[in-house]
Amino acid sequence: MGIVVRQIRRTDKSVADAFASFGVATVHEAQGRSGLMAARITPIYPGAHVSGTAVTVSVPPADNWMLHVAVEQCQEGDVLVVAPTSPSDAGYFGELLATALHTRGVRGLVIDAGCRDVAELRQLGFPVWSRCVSATGTVKETLGSVNVPVVCADQWVRPGDVVVADDDGVVVVPRGRAANVLEACGAREEREAQTRKRYQAGELSLDVHGMREELAHKGLTYVDQAPDD
Repeated sequence: MGIVVRQIRRTDKSVADAFASFGVATVHEAQGRSGLMAARITPIYPGAHVSGTAVTVSVPPADNWMLHVAVEQCQEGDVLVVAPTSPSDAGYFGELLATALHTRGVRGLVIDAGCRDVAELRQLGFPVWSRCVSATGTVKETLGSVNVPVVCADQWVRPGDVVVADDDGVVVVPRGRAANVLEACGAREEREAQTRKRYQAGELSLDVHGMREELAHKGLTYVDQAPDD
């Protein structure tokens, strides 16, 4: 039996929007190297970068009926996150559903399954991060659920969590941690900016990060020329 949760607690929009200033790698590192979806989830075209609040969909294999149901539950600033209940490479999503979501202000789709109509989606400017590109069609026969917790590409995603996606992949930030993680992202960016200046001035990372002593402790030895054979 399927269920649709109509009212969900979304991360504060100002917080979710602010994550757009940071890349997926920064967010992943800033929250303790957690939340990163499996590497099989990749963008269907390069250059897209979004952040938003998750609307989640649990779907049966090769059946996209619940994606149509989910459109009604989406608001401006959301990212639709779709997780099949068993592995599927079918093309659940294409240009027509993207048009409906784009009209409602949805910022993108993350799906651990297939996507099609790539050229049309690029032209529309609707980004998708998917398991694969596949023209295989789907049916509309079996119920799933909308706005329930799901496991998408090995990550637990709750409705209202923050989803950040770019060329490096997709990372999920739990709603309850979002404000703290956002602050940590800013601090990390500031540290990296200072490091970048030192690199640009010619300093070596070995010295900037104090690596030499630990390398020596591990037994790294320098010689002026290779030993004779």
